Amino acid sequence: MLKRQATLVIALCSIFLSATTMATEEAEYTVLLKEENLEVRLYEPHIVAETVVDKEFEDAGSEAFGRLFKYISGNNQAQQEIAMTAPVGQVAEGQETKSQEIAMTAPVGQTQVDGKWAVSFMMPGSFTMQTTPKPSDDRIIIRQVPERTMAAIKYSGFWSEASYQKNKLKLEEWINQKGFTIQGQPVWARYNAPFMPWFLRRNEVLIPIDHLQ
Repeated sequence: MLKRQATLVIALCSIFLSATTMATEEAEYTVLLKEENLEVRLYEPHIVAETVVDKEFEDAGSEAFGRLFKYISGNNQAQQEIAMTAPVGQVAEGQETKSQEIAMTAPVGQTQVDGKWAVSFMMPGSFTMQTTPKPSDDRIIIRQVPERTMAAIKYSGFWSEASYQKNKLKLEEWINQKGFTIQGQPVWARYNAPFMPWFLRRNEVLIPIDHLQ
C-alpha cells in the first residue's frame, strides 16, 4: 500500500513537472554535442533582468529571487505598447506609463562576480531592449546576452553549494578532456519552483567555452 502511494505521488509530481515545463518559456539553444548528462549548446541571444547580491551562495538566490520576482510582477515602469492604427492620437509624455506583469521564464541563473552573486531572469523572447520594461528598483539592470556556446551538465537534487561544486568540477574535467577553452564564469541554472521535490528538480551548471562548430 505504501509503495503504491509513493508511486502515485511520484507520478503526480512528474505530471506537474511536465505541465510546468510546457507552460514556461525557456532559453533557446541548439545541442552541438551530447554525452550522457553533458552537453555543448549554442545559445541564441537573449535579454535578462539581473541583480547583484552580497550574500553566501545558498542565500544569494533567495534574496535576489524576491527582488526580481517583484520586478516581473509589476514593479517596473513599462511603456504601453500600442499598435499602429488610425487615427493617430496625442498623449502628454508620461501619461501612458503603467505597471506590467512579465511572464515567468527559465532558468534562473546565478554566477559569481567580484565575490558577489549576480542572479538573473531571462526575459520572454518577444521582448527587445527597447520594449523590456524598465525596473523601478535601481538594483536591477536589463542587459543583452549575445549568442554564446556553453558546456552544460544536468543534475537533480537539493539547491546546495556542495552539489553545485561537485557538478561544476565534473563539467570542468569534461571540458578539459574535450580540449575546449573556458571563456567565462560558470552559471548555476535552476528551472523549478522551490516547492518542487528535490528529486524532480532540474539543475544545471553552464560554462562558456570556445567550441568550434
